[in-house]
Amino acid sequence: MKRHLPPLVALRAFEAAGRHASFLRAAAELNVTQSAVSRHIKNLENYLHQPLFKRLTRKVQLTAFGKNYLNAISSGLDEIEGATVNALAPKTTLKVSIMPTTANLWLLPRLASFTETHHDIEVDVATSIRPADFDADDIDVAIRVGRRPGQRYRPQQPRIPHEMVTSWDGVFAEKLCSEILVPVCSKKLLAEGRPLKTPADLRHYTLIHVAGRDAAWADWLKAVGAPHLNGKGKLVFGHFFMALQAARNHRGIAIASALHLQSLEWRDELAFPFSARVKSAGEYYFLCRERDASQRKVRLFRKWLAAEVRMCETI
Repeated sequence: MKRHLPPLVALRAFEAAGRHASFLRAAAELNVTQSAVSRHIKNLENYLHQPLFKRLTRKVQLTAFGKNYLNAISSGLDEIEGATVNALAPKTTLKVSIMPTTANLWLLPRLASFTETHHDIEVDVATSIRPADFDADDIDVAIRVGRRPGQRYRPQQPRIPHEMVTSWDGVFAEKLCSEILVPVCSKKLLAEGRPLKTPADLRHYTLIHVAGRDAAWADWLKAVGAPHLNGKGKLVFGHFFMALQAARNHRGIAIASALHLQSLEWRDELAFPFSARVKSAGEYYFLCRERDASQRKVRLFRKWLAAEVRMCETI
């Protein structure tokens, strides 16, 4: 549809005159003559069929209609100015490598809050389960879960079998949070199935596994004192988010990272049958090259990421 807009040059003249309460100062700002400002405003008044100013002897004064129109026009021009500044600002790209489930269930639902604040930084997210290779990969930062060299863990803590980086030489690492494993199922499954009061009751249910973390269930059961327990069935999926979807669809009980459950749109459909929260032998880390850690885009993203993790609610 055709837009019903007055001449934009007239709007600029009116906004400047209204802001300064002076045709003369508006003319100086716009680098035109006072008569040109007066002519533009008169054309705008004819277009609107309403007076915008009271012409007094030595000054001009906005009418009631003019005040309301100025507020609306000023807001619109502010948005146009902001969009223009943003469009003209030099852009920089931050390339982030992250695990698929952590990207889909945690990072991507939150990422708009970073890009809205930092308009000049475009975040390019690539998912990977491989160790980050800062010598070969075209990435700036990585988010991984695993063991950092030198960290010690208790024998009963669940294992994280994969490496975070190909080499720790020249790598900056900052812990984001612990990985906490949580059994989760649909509320419908819990309501219609056998009671789940202790981990031993899991023998009545199908346990949903993730191929890359095939020991997660066994390690969790060992940590809570049920090392030899098996479910009545077993399902295996390639990623944690697939396992969670299967749990949502009442197919069994999944084991998942608490971090991945924070932003689920359908979290209210899920139940958490046990209070035990078992920390894995590893954590989520922010990783980058040591030489890049002080770069503005890297520093701002790391600060934002840490703040988002701190704001996560405990399940």
